Amino acid sequence: MRDLHAKKQRVPHNRVKKPPKERKPINWGPILKWLSRGIGASVICAVAGLGGWKAYHLVSRTTLLRLETIEVSPLKTVSREEIITLAGVRPGDSMLGLDLKTIMARLSKDPWLEQVQVRRYFPHTLSITASERTPQAVANVGCLYYLDEKGVLFKSLSEGDRLDFPLITGITEEDLSQDPKGCQEALKGALQLIGTLKSGGVFSLADISEIHYSKGYGFTLFTMQGGVPVKLGNGDFGQKLARLSNIYRDLKPQMHALDYIDLDYIDKIIVKKV
Repeated sequence: MRDLHAKKQRVPHNRVKKPPKERKPINWGPILKWLSRGIGASVICAVAGLGGWKAYHLVSRTTLLRLETIEVSPLKTVSREEIITLAGVRPGDSMLGLDLKTIMARLSKDPWLEQVQVRRYFPHTLSITASERTPQAVANVGCLYYLDEKGVLFKSLSEGDRLDFPLITGITEEDLSQDPKGCQEALKGALQLIGTLKSGGVFSLADISEIHYSKGYGFTLFTMQGGVPVKLGNGDFGQKLARLSNIYRDLKPQMHALDYIDLDYIDKIIVKKV
């Protein structure tokens, strides 16, 4: 007999599992193609760079691009041999290996050379063009220096250097460091004075042994004969020296008896005897 009190068991509904969605297979073709292009380009660049470097060295070592001719502009003080030695080049050097900036830097160390230009002309020529400084005076600034036409102290004198230039005194190394602009103006004023003396007829540069500069006063000349001070001050050099020229022939026989000549006036000359 059936047990009337027994609970009825529920029969669960059968669950039907849905089949998983089918995934599309990854198409590796385009990816591999893209990667191969990127890697290939990198490899090609690397190979090309390496090949270019090797090619450069190969070309630079070839005898077809060797230095044969060194052209140097003619100069008065610095010789062709000195220029070539200072440049550090010689026939047989690789044309591609020539460093023009380095050559110019080497040449610029020579104080006589003001401007330097270096050009390379393939296949075999190097051209060096330079302009040279010309001394206008010698300045005693603690040691002797050449002074060029721009008022630049460009070279200390050494054994064998010429001394037959006007001598400028009164400016010290301390002045140059503390007041470079003022010293530059003073040196330019000395050059202006030298130019005026060069054009003089009766009283000229040949009558002068020294040009002295004083910051508080200006310029004083010392005569070759007797070392007599000729006071000029600043400016109007032409007019002042022209007045002296009018009486210099009469004064010249008396130079050893004179204490000084003062030209630093507008309309007169003071001649003081010892």
